[in-house]
Amino acid sequence: MVRFSYMRMKYLFISWLVVFIGSWVMYVQYSTYTELCRGHDCRKIICDKYKTGVIDGSACSSLCAKETLYFGKCLSTKPSNQMYLGIWGNLQGVIKCQMEEAAQLDFGTDPQPRKEIILFDKPTRGTTVEKFKEMVYGFFKAKLGEQGSLSELVNIILSFADGNKDGRVSLPEAKSAWALLQLDEFLLMVMLQDKEHTPKLMGFCGNLYVIERVEYTSLYGISLPWIIELLIPSGFRRSMDQWFTPSWPRKAKIAIGLLEFVEDIFHGPYGNFLMCDTNARNLGYNDKYDLKMMDMRKIVPEMNLKEMIKDRPCESDMDCVYGTDCRTLCDQSKMRCTTEVIQPNLAKVCQLLKDYLLRGAPSDIHEELEKQLYLCIALKVSANQVEMEHSLILNNLKTLLWKKISHTTDS
Repeated sequence: MVRFSYMRMKYLFISWLVVFIGSWVMYVQYSTYTELCRGHDCRKIICDKYKTGVIDGSACSSLCAKETLYFGKCLSTKPSNQMYLGIWGNLQGVIKCQMEEAAQLDFGTDPQPRKEIILFDKPTRGTTVEKFKEMVYGFFKAKLGEQGSLSELVNIILSFADGNKDGRVSLPEAKSAWALLQLDEFLLMVMLQDKEHTPKLMGFCGNLYVIERVEYTSLYGISLPWIIELLIPSGFRRSMDQWFTPSWPRKAKIAIGLLEFVEDIFHGPYGNFLMCDTNARNLGYNDKYDLKMMDMRKIVPEMNLKEMIKDRPCESDMDCVYGTDCRTLCDQSKMRCTTEVIQPNLAKVCQLLKDYLLRGAPSDIHEELEKQLYLCIALKVSANQVEMEHSLILNNLKTLLWKKISHTTDS
């Protein structure tokens, strides 16, 4: 009887402990969710501005009047950057909404207090279309530098801003377009809308925009519930990722797409862009294994980054990092960050692809593939003839992969 009573107390205590821990985890998760997922706030702000005639756009009526654009599953990773699966009529997309004033470049912790949010204050009433074009041109010139194709880019923006396609840009449409241009991801998406690896823009309203949905997010083929993610050690999780990748020819096709995207943003018609967070979670692919860039918020104009970092005070190189992957050096004589980013995009992408491509690679190309990937990872921006080396290594990798899969159904 004594033993029975002891065992019963023991099991009761363990049950109580499990319930307590489970409740605490659920509470923490709920609190995190309510902080991260503020779609109702985003919709209220946008629709209030739309209904009072401040903003307009191709998605406004569906979101705020017809209510045929719905917020679905929350995908947000930061409270300021709201992201949801969306349903627009019979189409599926991803809704993105900026909840706070866009910081041009966020280098770690900002010592300055966050500015009060000011949305849709430009252009002002009385601004003509020509004056708005000048505003946009000046903005591009400051952000991208002197590029011969800036006038063409301005016309692309005005065409997109004409949400109802009536041949003119109204003041509310211009306010929406100006707010969106402050977001690097939106600007890059407009520039690359004719490129295969950029998701299509479906519509906008204020600083909210909708892009096409891609079924498979991340390079890997498994997604687990958050409670299981908490319990799995990170090392074991990385091994699991490798187990659930597509077949090697399909991985090769996805990798070719990523290399082509690097080509698209490397000294293109609107300047050079830097990938400052090369994480597998930022990538996706469709059912044909065509790569799609799912999160481009940390891909920034090179000139813009250099302008922002050139006078930044520093004590070590760790103070000169944007995102996770854009690093410059700290000049100890001046205690200021230098402006030259150490690694080019291609080197960072090859580091991401190394294990992904080498695991399961055909034996007849494994050695050459490994050699090319390590040459790629060793690329430095400061090296002489970096553009020539960049192009040579990129073309060698694409050719090697394509030759191996060009005769397969996966190509």
